[in-house]
Amino acid sequence: MAGIVQLVAHRGNAREYPENTIPALRSALDHGLRHVEFDVQLAADLTPVLMHDETLDRTAGRPGSVFELTAEELGTIEAAERARFGERHAGVCIPTLEEVVQFLQTRPQATAFVELKRASLRHFGEERVVSRVLQVLQPVHSRCVVISFDLPAVHLARTSGFDIGWALPEYDEHTQLKCEVLQPQFLFCNHLRLPAGDSRLWRGPWQWALYEVDDPQLALALAGRGAQFIETMAVAAMADALRASLPTPTG
Repeated sequence: MAGIVQLVAHRGNAREYPENTIPALRSALDHGLRHVEFDVQLAADLTPVLMHDETLDRTAGRPGSVFELTAEELGTIEAAERARFGERHAGVCIPTLEEVVQFLQTRPQATAFVELKRASLRHFGEERVVSRVLQVLQPVHSRCVVISFDLPAVHLARTSGFDIGWALPEYDEHTQLKCEVLQPQFLFCNHLRLPAGDSRLWRGPWQWALYEVDDPQLALALAGRGAQFIETMAVAAMADALRASLPTPTG
């Protein structure tokens, strides 16, 4: 979407659809966004699947761990977030990363930020997770950015030729020094970690993506501090509000 700031759909259009599902991603792109973000864990058979938590309780409403089930088994489990949506999205199940890649191949304008979750990195090891995920992403390699809070994981992705984004654990001088060494293409940060005021964000070869934002005025203020991307779950409301804020063409 053109404008002063670009929106990233956080876990897809997760305000209106179950997070990390193909309907959520499709809805975000249908609203005119060109950037989506989603989370990846490994199933028991080492197949990458879309899931934020390592457990199934919150999104699937049942006990169990993603690490204990194969991708085929997970694919039969609803991720309909019935606690939020009731029956509205019944039948929406946990997708594999391969299924999402196939979907992205039908949307050539879309860029995906693919977050490697620390639970899987700890459980299976960084090299195994990065290798499995990057292998599946190869068909859309040029339109994917691998992100994580885990610094060694994003470094591994870079050595494999992928663009990377580091999700910052803190916004402080020590972290800034690490950024200057890593030189990632993107820095992701919860806007609540930023110092109060209107100081500029760290300058570097990276672009900033700030998340947990669902207020258009806040998004514009953060853009004024140097954020190029705003990550939000409130896709429809934010897209409409930011479009309305653009100057009306003259002449």
